[in-house]
Amino acid sequence: MERQIPEGQQEKNEKRLCDEKYMAEAIRQAKKASAAGEVPIGCVIVKDGRIIARGYNKRNMQGSTLAHAELLAIGKASRKLGDWRLEECTMYITLEPCPMCAGAIVQARIPKVVIGAMNAKAGCAGSILNLLEEKRFNHQAEVVRGVREEECSLLLKDFFKSLRNLRKSERNFLDTKEN
Repeated sequence: MERQIPEGQQEKNEKRLCDEKYMAEAIRQAKKASAAGEVPIGCVIVKDGRIIARGYNKRNMQGSTLAHAELLAIGKASRKLGDWRLEECTMYITLEPCPMCAGAIVQARIPKVVIGAMNAKAGCAGSILNLLEEKRFNHQAEVVRGVREEECSLLLKDFFKSLRNLRKSERNFLDTKEN
């Protein structure tokens, strides 16, 4: 006997699968950042079921505080659409946005944001503040948290562990050289 899935549950499952599919592309972007020695944060923006912009963290490469994955993707999406308003788009981010990026998301009028891992030290989509759902602003975004969370978290943990090990080996090398 075939088990019936309640209609609402089937729709939730389909949305979750769709979110996981696009988060996989954001993870690919984060891996590009990591390969370039950048903190592995990736982002994609989707409109009408198609990715219209991609971005990954390039702060060191560009020597700019503004080169966050979200801001780079917002810039590309705005150029592609010819408008600063991204009102029919969904953003997928591997890490909860910082205050600057959360503000840009609100300003761009992005209606839905899907987040992989939360950021207890700088997150502004629920961890420290929740700028994306702040009722006093003229725009709020629907926020979906925890999509492919383990994978997104592991990318960051592995990156920072590798960075600490590299710095430790550099210190050991310098200590050896001085003796």
